[in-house]
Amino acid sequence: MKKNWLWPVMAAGLFISACGAETAEDPTDTATESAEETETASAVDSAAMELEVPFDGVMDHVHGMGYIEENGGLYFASHHGLKVHRDGKWTEIEDQYHDFMGFNATATGFVTSGHPDMQSGMQNPLGIKRSDDGGETFDDLGFEGETDFHEMAVGYNTNNLFVFNPQANSEMETGFHRSDDAGETWQQTAAEGLDGKVTYLAMHPDDSMMIAAASNQGIFLSEDGGESFSRITEGELGTAAFFSEDALYYATYSEEAKLVKRDLSGGEEEISLPEMTEDGVVYVAQHPENPEQLAIYTAKGHAWQTQDAGENWTQILNAGQVQ
Repeated sequence: MKKNWLWPVMAAGLFISACGAETAEDPTDTATESAEETETASAVDSAAMELEVPFDGVMDHVHGMGYIEENGGLYFASHHGLKVHRDGKWTEIEDQYHDFMGFNATATGFVTSGHPDMQSGMQNPLGIKRSDDGGETFDDLGFEGETDFHEMAVGYNTNNLFVFNPQANSEMETGFHRSDDAGETWQQTAAEGLDGKVTYLAMHPDDSMMIAAASNQGIFLSEDGGESFSRITEGELGTAAFFSEDALYYATYSEEAKLVKRDLSGGEEEISLPEMTEDGVVYVAQHPENPEQLAIYTAKGHAWQTQDAGENWTQILNAGQVQ
């Protein structure tokens, strides 16, 4: 018999070839540019990590997880701020204890919604915010004091967005909307074919027309920016979705948890998961520089990492307690 314990847990929110140059480059110029880029990246990394302090506690109500390429950390968006796993150690962002919702890591930072720390002076709810300095400062993308977006997808490299708006606000009617200019303007989409209660949305890192949704009716895929969706699973609860450049990773639950890699060029393969008892994957992330390094977070607050595409897993969270 199909177990129905997972859906109420998720719904409650316990749980996202170059062309050759026409003229030859001066090797000295190239070396100088590379050095400058490295120095800039290092400065960003250092600034972000200066905000972090050691963390050795329990995190609850995680509402998103992802690797930020600029500083190499695996970020968890929790009820009490951001927690970071990096090089086997845990830290948290000091003095930024917002209740993050709809969290999406990007190449340079993250985009989020949620509720502010009472000491921050921000309006509640947050609307949509973007940070490119590890959470020290936030750019306002709108809807502050109006809307808390629980279901939100962001392009990792584009910062374009696809959201579900739960009720009408100053710019949006209720329903699904997308922004093809990183939050400057919005347009509503029909989302035809998308059935059930949606708990998670994902957008391709570069192609903003490609969107996936996880719902209690399965996993759905759109290739036209959310105007229409096709169901790609049958008879399973959809629990998570994540795009790499060349694949859609999705998680489902029926009699047991399952994680699948679906190549965008065709074909699927199931990825082995660590042993789980009545538990399912609700967030998936892939390291931007190492495609075999994956991380998962589950409905019961466990998290694992693998360095070899699922052959071996190391637990880094046990019921919310850092390991």
